Amino acid sequence: MANYNRYQYETSPRKLQPEYEPIRKRYPKKSTARKVDTNKKSKKNVKSKPKTKQKKQIKLHAKIVLYVVSVFAVLFVISYRNSLISENFSKIKNLKSDLAVLQKENDQLEINIENSMNLQSVEQSAKEMLGMQKLNSAQSVYINLPKEDYVEPATEEIKQEENLTWFERILNMIMGK
Repeated sequence: MANYNRYQYETSPRKLQPEYEPIRKRYPKKSTARKVDTNKKSKKNVKSKPKTKQKKQIKLHAKIVLYVVSVFAVLFVISYRNSLISENFSKIKNLKSDLAVLQKENDQLEINIENSMNLQSVEQSAKEMLGMQKLNSAQSVYINLPKEDYVEPATEEIKQEENLTWFERILNMIMGK
């Protein structure tokens, strides 16, 4: 008979062995006789081992969940900060566009003011709006003033107080100045 487990001439790939072998629990046969354990501590240790494994697994799962939650929290904070930054940039952009519009209006108003301030336009608006006319010789009145001097000389002495320190003031009081 031919052996089908082997390959001929080693031209075909070898069979892969599984990376692990399932652990098969071997349970002892149940006996009707009772075993008496005099050491109670060994019973507690045997019973506590599976609980510690469960506790370790629970702690491991809790750590993983905590890490995942903290990563999501950090990502949320980063995205929130980026949204605030983009909002501020859009506000700045809108304010700059508003500033540009206001500067254009200001420039146009300055040009209008300069155009309206020339002498001819002022004269024309005074004639049309206010009904004013140019001064003629009939409207002028001359006044003669006597050539007397109306300025009076100052009779009071002007004293300037210097900023004196408290020590200088005391010295001046003692000296009688």
